[in-house]
Amino acid sequence: AGIGPEIIIKALSQQSIHNEARVAVIGDSRIFTKAIQESNSPLSINCITDPSQGIYSYGTLNLIDMPNVNMDTFMSGKVDAMCGRAAYEYIEASIKLAMDKKVTAVATAPIHKEALRAAGVPYIGHTEIFGALTGTADPLTMFQVGALRIFFLTRHVSLRQACSMVTKERIIDYVKRCSSMLASLRLTTGTMAIAGLNPHCGDGGLFGQEEIEEIQPAVKYLQQQGIAVEGPVSADSVFHLAHQGRYSSVLSLYHDQGHIAAKTLDFERTIAVTGGMPILRTSVDHGTAMDIAGKNLASGVSMEEAIRIAAGYVQSI
Repeated sequence: AGIGPEIIIKALSQQSIHNEARVAVIGDSRIFTKAIQESNSPLSINCITDPSQGIYSYGTLNLIDMPNVNMDTFMSGKVDAMCGRAAYEYIEASIKLAMDKKVTAVATAPIHKEALRAAGVPYIGHTEIFGALTGTADPLTMFQVGALRIFFLTRHVSLRQACSMVTKERIIDYVKRCSSMLASLRLTTGTMAIAGLNPHCGDGGLFGQEEIEEIQPAVKYLQQQGIAVEGPVSADSVFHLAHQGRYSSVLSLYHDQGHIAAKTLDFERTIAVTGGMPILRTSVDHGTAMDIAGKNLASGVSMEEAIRIAAGYVQSI
């Protein structure tokens, strides 16, 4: 019911995408027929039951058809339990295809958290669904925009709770797992920076002890283990320095710290990469934009970038 179908159509309407990836889409053919018409797209739908049946050439949308939407009650831009359930079932199907080795990566469009909840889906979002259905206890989220890569020590918790989760043990665990994820993507050079939590990294304890008591001891321990890491580096400069090439990645300590940096740099090309799982998943990093759904106003750039990054990593590994 959001802009997902529209941005998928717009991404696959680009010749360059077909040169870089073989894309199969999961969804309801009636929804995609509607989106094609609204977008004035030249695509034609080829319904398949398995990705091996696809016609991977420009002009064709290879669709694994799951007709789970009641078109008599469907409305674009409306938060609906039916659509939340349908979205969950599409994700579930994509994960099964990846786990069965029928696809090499999954690129997801946005979903609406309220619609998921209305449908009784017991997960707050994509990452939690992928974690549960792949048996991954704590999937890693990495943002990529150009050469800047950002990991997150904490995600969907309050800022107060996030501060309490900045511990030596958690930082050590995350840096090790983030390093493993980078290695799995063949990204083995460079140094990871740990962002500071307090302004000016606390200025020697004048306003905040977390840098002294938690972050610095974690960095020292990791360095002794031979892991290339530095920090804490003041959050007002660390993302700029990483973008300039001084650091290969940054560990952001809370959700908005890294989100603001990436999205300010390039909102449309900020892509989420979920790692630490048996499958690779990329995603747009914007919402369902219900206010413009069905109006042919959404940009497909982020969806294009999510597909390209997924295809690029698949080719490198």
